[in-house]
Amino acid sequence: MKRLTIAILIQILASLLFGSGAFAQGPLSGPSASEIDGKVTASLNELYSQNDAARALAAKAKAILVFPDIRKGAFIVGAQYGYGALRKGSQTAAYYRTSAASYGFQGGVKKFAYALFFMTDSSVVYLDKSGGWAIGTGPSVVVVDQGMARSLTTTNLRSDVYAFIYGQSGLMGGIGIEGSKITRITP
Repeated sequence: MKRLTIAILIQILASLLFGSGAFAQGPLSGPSASEIDGKVTASLNELYSQNDAARALAAKAKAILVFPDIRKGAFIVGAQYGYGALRKGSQTAAYYRTSAASYGFQGGVKKFAYALFFMTDSSVVYLDKSGGWAIGTGPSVVVVDQGMARSLTTTNLRSDVYAFIYGQSGLMGGIGIEGSKITRITP
């Protein structure tokens, strides 16, 4: 039992020092601005074609932050990363990277996309001024599932930010604790 505990602690320490940071940053040279823009446009079109609530929210949103290609891998310790763009109207206002580390009873790999619909000016200002937003702090975020999407109308909007997760592929299972951070970048 003592050896198992030591092995787990070594794995956690090694992943914190080397694994999660290197994995979360992705390749040494990230995608270009035009690559991110192309993927964001295609990803939003996919979301709007599958979800009427997302299309309705887009008409009212102050800005939409889209991460079209997030990759996650885990075996007890996990990490994820992806690049995206903040759209105000049809124009890209800024570029961002999301990264996260997790720990728990988990394993697998998956790819997915998510879009954050900023409904208030104050939530957009918070993203711009924070220098890196840890989800769970700052503006309130509501994750929209299929059941909620059916009852969501532009008259019952009460949250600062709505999140849609879509385009999932791969297999990931388990329970874990995760911390996710969104950081502004210059591609």
